[in-house]
Amino acid sequence: MGGEGQSLWEPATDSRVLACEVQREEQERVIDLLIGCGNSRKKRVALNDDLEFHDLVTLDIDPDCGADVRADIAVGLPFRSGSFDSVHAYDVLEHLGTQGDYWAFFRDFAEIYRVLKPGGTVHGITPNWHSPWLWNDPGHTRSIGFETLAFLDQQAYREQVGVTAMTDYRWLWKGDFRLIARKIENESNIWVLQKHPLPI
Repeated sequence: MGGEGQSLWEPATDSRVLACEVQREEQERVIDLLIGCGNSRKKRVALNDDLEFHDLVTLDIDPDCGADVRADIAVGLPFRSGSFDSVHAYDVLEHLGTQGDYWAFFRDFAEIYRVLKPGGTVHGITPNWHSPWLWNDPGHTRSIGFETLAFLDQQAYREQVGVTAMTDYRWLWKGDFRLIARKIENESNIWVLQKHPLPI
């Protein structure tokens, strides 16, 4: 699925999304997207002490969890480019694609990159190597560690390709995320990426 220069989705016409964009333009509020929200609306990762969402849009594939928008990220996020200040993905990204499926990995992160405004952030939680849930959850199909996130960073390619074993995916990945915060807590990798280039 996918290929160079192909678009897998159409621009959003969802009234909730359009309303969010209008509200943002009028009030310059911070708008957060929580993908794979399930039944939780709790902010679990923040760069500061603010663990409250202020203007939240929720998205999930599950029709029973009460998300604002029902969608599958593998098909595309039904939002216009640059709609969100931050995207939060807690214990969801390891359910997408399969290990070794680089097309799906870059496709999914390209969608997140697209809907973020310049300088926006992605706040993620994924199981680490020591978690019994990493491969024992029947829905987990991919491991995303800190090293995996380096493949989203153009600077990492410049520094590592030809020096380390890092595979060069720059022919496919045109985005640029920088890992700006990371920690291991219990059995989870907790991380924040920032979209580059930063706004001028």
